Amino acid sequence: QVQLVESGGGLVQAGGSLRLSCAASGSGFSFFAMGWHRQAAGRAREFVAAMTSGGTTSYLDSVKGRFTISRDNAKNTVYLQMNSLKPEDTAVYYCARGVSPDYIRGLWGAWGQGTQVTVSS
Repeated sequence: QVQLVESGGGLVQAGGSLRLSCAASGSGFSFFAMGWHRQAAGRAREFVAAMTSGGTTSYLDSVKGRFTISRDNAKNTVYLQMNSLKPEDTAVYYCARGVSPDYIRGLWGAWGQGTQVTVSS
């Protein structure tokens, strides 16, 4: 059973940066697509970014050019570099593991517990 543990959240001023990390336990990390989602208070969870096992990326339109997903298969870790943060980026950010090497919209096999990101204006 895979476990995903996020870290790196916190409070930052608008325009600042944070880097989220997600460490996965177990084997097979490099085989699966990995992704990040977020959920703001009172809103549904939304997709933010994904990376296939081959390195192809997908992003939510509103974060393109500001956020970058990356992975280190040797460390079983996926990252989300967030630059030029805006107050509307405030949310709990969740790491997720896909069910295949490719990113399939809406199909995620495991979730982390989330890490809070708060962007002040």
